[in-house]
Amino acid sequence: MNPIVNLQGKVGLITGIANEKSISTGVAEACAAAGATLIITYQNDKTRAFIEPVIHRLGVKDVFLLDVTRPETMDAAFAEIEARHGKLDFALHSMAFAKRDDLHGRVVDISADGFALAMDVSTHSFVRLAQKAEPLLEKAGGGALVTMTYLGSEKVIPNYGVMGLCKAALEAATRYMAAELGPKGIRVNAVSPGPLMTRAASGIAGFDGLMATAVERSPMRALVTPEDIGALTAFLVSDAGRLITGGVHFVDAGYNIMA
Repeated sequence: MNPIVNLQGKVGLITGIANEKSISTGVAEACAAAGATLIITYQNDKTRAFIEPVIHRLGVKDVFLLDVTRPETMDAAFAEIEARHGKLDFALHSMAFAKRDDLHGRVVDISADGFALAMDVSTHSFVRLAQKAEPLLEKAGGGALVTMTYLGSEKVIPNYGVMGLCKAALEAATRYMAAELGPKGIRVNAVSPGPLMTRAASGIAGFDGLMATAVERSPMRALVTPEDIGALTAFLVSDAGRLITGGVHFVDAGYNIMA
């Protein structure tokens, strides 16, 4: 009997790995363990150096430059995917950015430029990724797109600022794209992890306090790990998740249900 999460024969794109502690690293490890052939992207030469240990440990052969602020790099990456594999079965979007002042400042004080930059990198990049992936997912007979969100999309989180707006829009985009791409057999989901220390999280003031509160208040009194997030994501992109689409799926030891 085959395991429930079986990604043998599937080709998956993993974006957003910054180092070995990244959420995307946990996803890549889970998908590789389930048998997927992975494609990993990096933002620039400096960031690639930090992800080399992950690339070598997982034996990934296809590693492409993809900087969402440079459209030509996304075009080139997807052209390479098509040339080498001819299809794509799933893709993970895990990237976000906002200027520090916009994260820690008041939403009402955010400049138009700061808002546009945060929304472009954190939200619209998922839409662009889906647009590029669509024809390759069709060639695979359908597939899955997954993005990473956070509870700050629906609750006010201290020092999360403009990113809360971006995540709310990201979740709305997930629902709309799920409706639009569903007839082609393409599923679109968002995973919402509880707080965990990553390079991105280290830029949020008071994040240690958020993690301590999560342990104190979550029903299971635990912090999520990249491995937990990877396990859920691997399930969603596998055939076991073939009828799951348009949702925001929490993996946070139940923290999101607490008043």
